[in-house]
Amino acid sequence: MASIATKFRPLFDRVLVKRLDAVKQSKGGIMLPESASKKILEATVVAVGPGARNQDGKPIPIDVKVGDRVLLPEYGGTKIQLDDDDSYTIFKESELLAKVE
Repeated sequence: MASIATKFRPLFDRVLVKRLDAVKQSKGGIMLPESASKKILEATVVAVGPGARNQDGKPIPIDVKVGDRVLLPEYGGTKIQLDDDDSYTIFKESELLAKVE
């Protein structure tokens, strides 16, 4: 993931996240088909833009940093493919719902 952050830097208040992998096995050990797994709404921040600017041109700091776990909205964001992996999505910082601690 570190190599992605050095090659890809979002602009303004955009945040690049990598969705967590879906659970493929139940707690009892039963393998779950893809159709039964729910959409994962949690992700890890991979890269962060420098932040938006206010009317005076001063940067507005971003509240998340690389490595933070965040809660995503069910819909939204722009999916992109990096290094043959399609689990990356770009969101505006204001679209993220929460930081998971």
